[in-house]
Amino acid sequence: MTDATCKGPVRAGETRTAILVDKLNRTQIVQYSGASGDFNPLHTDELFATNLGGQSSVIAHGMLTMGMAGRMVTDWFGADSVVSFSSRFIGIVLPGDSLSGTAVIEAIREDGDARLADIAITVCNQDGKTVMTSQSVARLA
Repeated sequence: MTDATCKGPVRAGETRTAILVDKLNRTQIVQYSGASGDFNPLHTDELFATNLGGQSSVIAHGMLTMGMAGRMVTDWFGADSVVSFSSRFIGIVLPGDSLSGTAVIEAIREDGDARLADIAITVCNQDGKTVMTSQSVARLA
C-alpha cells in the first residue's frame, strides 16, 4: 500500500532516523512550559531543580521529548494516520542535549478493514544514551 506522506510502499523492517533537536535550550523548555501549562519548577527554576530537586540543572518535560519523537510518525505517515502513541521515559533530558530518533516498522498487519504499521521509536541523547522509547500504530492508506 502507498501513502502520500510515505511516497511508496512501506515494509516491516524499514527504518528512519532524525535529529529531533540540536542542543535543546532553556528557552525551548520554558516555551513548552507555557504551551503545556506545566510550570513545575523542575523545568523552570534552576535553584529549585538543583537544590531541592537533586538535579544537575532544570530538566526538559518528558512530554516535550515525546512530542518531538511523535513528529517522526506524523512526518512519515501523516497526523491523520496515527492510531496510537505511547512512550516510556528512561532518562533525563537536560538543556544542551541533542536528541536523535530511530523509528522502525516492526510489523505491517491487518485489523478488520484497516492496514496498520506497528512502529518502535528509540530516542537517544548525544552520548548515545536512550532517554525514551515509544510504540506507535499508524493506519496505512
